Amino acid sequence: MSISTEAERLAMEQVSDAVAVTLKEMREYAKPGMTAKQLDDFGGEILNKLGARSAPKLTYDFPGWTCISINNEVAHGIPSADKVLQEGDLINIDVSAELNGFWSDNGGSFVLGEDVNGHQKLVDASKQILQKAINNIKGGVRIADIGKLIETEAKKSGYTVIKNLTGHGVGRSLHEEPHNIANYHDRLELGRFRKNSVVAVETFISTKSTIAETGADGWTLTGNRGGYVAQHEHTIIITGEKPVILTAANGIWD
Repeated sequence: MSISTEAERLAMEQVSDAVAVTLKEMREYAKPGMTAKQLDDFGGEILNKLGARSAPKLTYDFPGWTCISINNEVAHGIPSADKVLQEGDLINIDVSAELNGFWSDNGGSFVLGEDVNGHQKLVDASKQILQKAINNIKGGVRIADIGKLIETEAKKSGYTVIKNLTGHGVGRSLHEEPHNIANYHDRLELGRFRKNSVVAVETFISTKSTIAETGADGWTLTGNRGGYVAQHEHTIIITGEKPVILTAANGIWD
């Protein structure tokens, strides 16, 4: 969407705060021995208290309030009761929601407890690459150039990117134009970022895989070549200078 009134901006700030606070509190609540369902139910309670409605449930009838992906799961992991969180797990939580007709999206990967499996380097790379990408977005910038930046920075760090998962426009629905804010240099993408528009920008930084494939449950995505993936995502308003980060309260850069 394009922000044209102060009321729209305030509404986007409100829903973005809701998803950001939910993500931050879920990350802090997560403990070894807890099930993914317990963590998800905690997040659902926060969204409900804030008056927000889970976007995956509303849009796709997803079996969870949030998406929780663990270790080799790339995205859209189902937060089931049979998934027990372990020390050193690579966990990704993606929280998106609707509030008063406005939608926002954010996510982040983190290592649970001690980094006994050596995932922190990947997590840090994903966070840093997202920060650099967002800092280079302003009105008129080619969307493909941001994808090139993400891919280049990933390669510098010894990683690949997932090419079939992308950032997207957001605001009046969960997914809007532009639909393809890719993590690589897509030469067929000729669009440019527009001032005052709202987009969700996300990284998918991978140790091995380049494509995410849907599993037998119809939801959970895993990499075509195995390995691990870290994802981080912010919803932003594009300006003529540095973007306004609407989901800054999630603390993924703290």
